[in-house]
Amino acid sequence: MRTGLRTGTPNPTRRPGERRAARRPARPTTTPTARRRPPLTGRAVLLFALVLLLALTLAGPVRQYMEGQQEIAELTAEGRELDRRGAELEAQIEQQRDPAWTQRQARERLTYVLPGDRLVVVVDGKAVEGDAGTLDEAAAPAEQQPWFEGLMESVARADGDLPEEPEE
Repeated sequence: MRTGLRTGTPNPTRRPGERRAARRPARPTTTPTARRRPPLTGRAVLLFALVLLLALTLAGPVRQYMEGQQEIAELTAEGRELDRRGAELEAQIEQQRDPAWTQRQARERLTYVLPGDRLVVVVDGKAVEGDAGTLDEAAAPAEQQPWFEGLMESVARADGDLPEEPEE
């Protein structure tokens, strides 16, 4: 007969009304019949699938955000370059408004000469001097004939119809 059960014999170590803790036999941990947990449980697979779905959902907007930031940086750099170029052109306009600069450019680029300035013209390797807008009559080149007349004259000379021109 078991002792401590409610069969009428009281257990001296127990108080009346106290429940008895049920003992379970200890499980052997290394027995071949013990059930092992799989490395991936259903919850882990579900969690992995949700994280993957979240990553795929956010990949597109993140990529668009990064491309937008890159485009903003490129446009900002282009805007700075255009501002710099605009400032250069404004300075150039201010410079061209100066009559002294315009006169200097006309003299250098177009070889303009104001009345009263000394003009040196090189004709046939000889320097000829004169006032602005005038040349000596001796230094003025002979009047040119049309090109076709020059061609016909050279053909006639080559045939021997015309005498050779005397060299000066």
